[in-house]
Amino acid sequence: MKIFSTLSAKKEEFVPSSNEVTMYVCGVTPYSDAHIGHAMSYIIFDVIRRYIKFSGYKLKFIQNFTDIDDKIIDRANKRGIPASELAQQYSDSFLDDMDALNVVRADFYPKATGEIDKIIEVVKGLIDKGYAYEADGSVYFRVTKVSDYGKLAHRTLDSMMAGARIEIEQDKEHPMDFTLWKASKPGEPSWTSPWGKGRPGWHIECSAMSLKYLGETIDIHGGGQDLIFPHHENEIVQSESFTEKKPFAKYWMHNGLLQFGKDKMSKSLGNMITIKDILKKYRNADVIRVFILSSHYRSPLTYSEEALDAAEEGTDRLFRVANRKHPPVSNNQTLDATPYRNQFIEAMDDDFNTPQALAALFDLARAINQAADSGKDFSEAQTVLLELAQNVLGLELKIFKASFLGRTTRHIILTEGIETRVKRIIDERADCRKQKNWARADEIRVKLAELGVILEDTDTGTEPQYKMFPNENTLENLMIEMGITPKTPYL
Repeated sequence: MKIFSTLSAKKEEFVPSSNEVTMYVCGVTPYSDAHIGHAMSYIIFDVIRRYIKFSGYKLKFIQNFTDIDDKIIDRANKRGIPASELAQQYSDSFLDDMDALNVVRADFYPKATGEIDKIIEVVKGLIDKGYAYEADGSVYFRVTKVSDYGKLAHRTLDSMMAGARIEIEQDKEHPMDFTLWKASKPGEPSWTSPWGKGRPGWHIECSAMSLKYLGETIDIHGGGQDLIFPHHENEIVQSESFTEKKPFAKYWMHNGLLQFGKDKMSKSLGNMITIKDILKKYRNADVIRVFILSSHYRSPLTYSEEALDAAEEGTDRLFRVANRKHPPVSNNQTLDATPYRNQFIEAMDDDFNTPQALAALFDLARAINQAADSGKDFSEAQTVLLELAQNVLGLELKIFKASFLGRTTRHIILTEGIETRVKRIIDERADCRKQKNWARADEIRVKLAELGVILEDTDTGTEPQYKMFPNENTLENLMIEMGITPKTPYL
């Protein structure tokens, strides 16, 4: 397995420190609903995590919540509620969104406000070692103390100054010195420290959490490309200064950013589409996951409804194959899925190339359909497709029973009442065909098609394919119109 590391700017052989891989991914600042850009990043790292475990490693995965921040404080003040209440509300909302996207939860979600003691310990250690200094109740990191500051972004201190938004504070020794501890302001949440009341700076929390829960050197540190500088650059320098130059992370992974046209999607630009919004249209995570995974994780991804519709069609094909019934085998031949599985693994081993991995799944799906049509046994190949799609890419590819209707064809989000009625209408059509009442059988098929239910006749029976979703009342009216009575009471 090879991973592209931002630090070395090249693909490196993946050699973890032990059989238990340690992985830290920067989490959200919970002051509003998570958006589709967040979905992109966390789906990507969810697949990376899944594949590492699929490859036989144990894995410990940590993701933080930055639950104290200027944006949280400002929004909480506007709402007239404590900052902690606002942060908890949106932290819970974020986890709900991740569950809906089928993102496996982290082993632990430490919060900045819950790690104050460790943060103070690290800040104090940096002061004691000469890497940080206190000024008027705040503490700053001394960037000129470190010769390789800028190594992650591959930039010099002067070039970083030219493009950075520098905090103008007269207490700093150097304009690029960054805050480790902020002195408290009136009305803000604060904690007692050796330098007076205050709160953590943004960067220090991730170092403290990683050190506490994963050790002095971790295997993988991940996040979006917008975090390379200053956040991850500052994480490296403060962590390695605290641990006497022990490497903070072996592999630095950064996903590309989601774009809306020519612009990055972000809250500040006002072009944000929330995860909740997108799930109202595409009721299940599979379409969103296929849309995101169709592009390499290090590349930018442009949001468009056309791209999502294309992902929906592709997902529908996978769903149909994954749930295709097994007709009797006619020629005693079996489809060998090994070449497709190897193709999938080869793609994922090459820096998690999910577009090529998806291509292998679509090739396998095509082969399964061909095998089924020619009478081959495709059951083992179907099992391989499900294994790779579900266990690695996090696709569910299954029928969901729910009390609401969705948009996408492949979910077939149905109530049992809908299923019962459609089955009864199909049974009536089957009786008509047995009686050679072709006109009535064709009429039933056409009426169902008008409601979005396409009937496919196979050797094993008739299967409904849903292009739209009728409701129970509409189906009931059709049954009354056609004179079809239920054989058993409805559920």
